[in-house]
Amino acid sequence: MKLSSFSYFARFGVKTILFGAKKPILGTVIVTDRCNLSCRHCSVNNITALIHPYGQIKDEMQALYHMGVRILFFCGGETFLWRDGEKDLRYLVAEAKRMGFLIVNVVTNGTYPLDLPEADLILLSLDGDRERHNAIRGDTYDAILENIQNAASGNICLYMAINQINKGAIRDVCLTARDTKNVRAVSFNFHTPYPDTRELALSREEKAACCQVIEQMMKEGAPVFNLKSAFPYLIDNRFPTPCRQCVVMENGKVSICGRCIEVEGLCSQCGYFFVAEYTLLFRGNVRIILDMLRTYLRYI
Repeated sequence: MKLSSFSYFARFGVKTILFGAKKPILGTVIVTDRCNLSCRHCSVNNITALIHPYGQIKDEMQALYHMGVRILFFCGGETFLWRDGEKDLRYLVAEAKRMGFLIVNVVTNGTYPLDLPEADLILLSLDGDRERHNAIRGDTYDAILENIQNAASGNICLYMAINQINKGAIRDVCLTARDTKNVRAVSFNFHTPYPDTRELALSREEKAACCQVIEQMMKEGAPVFNLKSAFPYLIDNRFPTPCRQCVVMENGKVSICGRCIEVEGLCSQCGYFFVAEYTLLFRGNVRIILDMLRTYLRYI
């Protein structure tokens, strides 16, 4: 991370923690909800299947920037499907950098060539070993691993949503992150149970067991991009929600924290590790602050 970026984030943290500022720092633009997959745990793909035009996305990026956002994510659907004329996802990342965003990340299912060295991180969904990943996402595992091996840059962070199907594959994904070319780290979430996917949710005891495996893999040198100090809060869902420092922009509409905020009762079952980490950080939790400094300076 550049020193100028670190200084900006440090000042933002001080203002938020000491003075209770409510401005966002992390923003997501949904470039499309069109996706080439129909994953068993996903509730937000192909609802409209619209690919939003460049002018709209540029306006949304500018709006987020003026709100104070400096960490930008492009998300879908499948982001690599986005195109408007000759403009593609690489153009959006470059435009975001020109606007002044300090960190620009992309979320993808990894089924398209990963030729995007301009992104700070490519968060790529890998949901287990071959058998369990394919049970969730279809027969894509081998193609994704080939795309990772052929990626243009080592800026890939694997991204696993832990659920009833793949809860036994945490170690496999950690080892893949550790041993695969171009992979910088792995990040975990627990499945957030939208009404149509509640059967995939984990119990408290299952979450605790998963966290024990992740901690053990950290000890064994796996590059885990999560904060161990947040695990107890995630296990018991006792972190404050929503995260007011994070916003999502989709088709001109701004949502605090995420698209799931409108689903009644879902916040209390949130499985997003970053929500726990950020809300605890901005409440001034000292252990979280120190843990985040060590982790973020290592992987970004």
